[in-house]
Amino acid sequence: MKIAISSTDKNIESNVSDVFGRCPYFVIAEIKDSKIISTEAIENTDADQMSGVGVLTAKLMAEKNIQAVITGSVGPRALDVLKQFNIEIYSGEGIIKDVLQEFIDGKLKKVD
Repeated sequence: MKIAISSTDKNIESNVSDVFGRCPYFVIAEIKDSKIISTEAIENTDADQMSGVGVLTAKLMAEKNIQAVITGSVGPRALDVLKQFNIEIYSGEGIIKDVLQEFIDGKLKKVD
């Protein structure tokens, strides 16, 4: 399963960003058999757009074959687009490594 976490920096020791569309980076984690098998960071090149950032970022998630997103908060338009692509949305805060473990343990709150 591929998960994208909105991030303040480029690694799993970074904090989950409070925002989805305008976060500076995404840490993408591959999870298999309840273990993190790989991570990579990508820059959010849409963060500085004037408008429609959440929608553009949600489309990026679909292009990257992301199955779930973890973020501090997500706007209503981005939420709609993520749902259209069947991408699950979870609310998380703190260090990404810890939040990923909470996700694996089923402790994160799903956003509907």
